[in-house]
Amino acid sequence: MNRTPFLLAAAMLATLSACAAPSALNGLSGEPEVARFTTDIPPGASPDTCWGKQVTPAIVETETRQLLVQPAEVRADGTVTAPAIYKTETVQRIVREREENWFETPCPDEMTEDFVASLQRALAVRGYYVWQVTGEMDPRTRAAIRRYQQPRGLDSGILSLAAAQQLGLVSVELDDRTNSKDQE
Repeated sequence: MNRTPFLLAAAMLATLSACAAPSALNGLSGEPEVARFTTDIPPGASPDTCWGKQVTPAIVETETRQLLVQPAEVRADGTVTAPAIYKTETVQRIVREREENWFETPCPDEMTEDFVASLQRALAVRGYYVWQVTGEMDPRTRAAIRRYQQPRGLDSGILSLAAAQQLGLVSVELDDRTNSKDQE
């Protein structure tokens, strides 16, 4: 039995997967290219904060209609002497505008291996992460983050600060009124 074709095919597959474009790998993580961690910040945000942005593309509807320009000419005996003339009209309208949803995220220096391991454990306890705790922000971790955040209104594999707070990974700052009530 000659195994050369099998080995050659396996080597080619390994080479192709190693050369995959970042966007192809992005698809494996389930993270759309429009949701990303960004160095931009929304207007009015503190420059020492980190933000992610989820962009929902606009939905455009295209309608094509046939409009009667000139009716058909028909004799009394029903013979058509000139066919009807129509023109095609195409109209586009925006059904839903494009939306940008900014959300605060933990900054990269906070996303240590220990932090990510704690994140994986917190997601595992809640049933969102079922793999080994590695401390790596890998596609499985991003998919678990997305599953956790989706019911909370954010369809992104980028961890939001709000989700990190809900998971007990980041402290929640209390306003002055709450602090003064606690001191009384």
